[in-house]
Amino acid sequence: MEHVILAIGLVLIVEGLAYALAPSLVEQLLELLKTLPEAMRRNLGFSALALGLALVWLAKMLGA
Repeated sequence: MEHVILAIGLVLIVEGLAYALAPSLVEQLLELLKTLPEAMRRNLGFSALALGLALVWLAKMLGA
């Protein structure tokens, strides 16, 4: 449970930084995402998921 809370906290920190430091850039990115076909957005989501899993696996292998 400790790792889950840590992971959620880290995600919120990164998300909060994006909105705090570059809110207009976030809005532009959201507008860009609206123009992409649904299949491409789904592929981007799966790619982000795979990258996240790989990073978590790498961190675990390095002893985190």
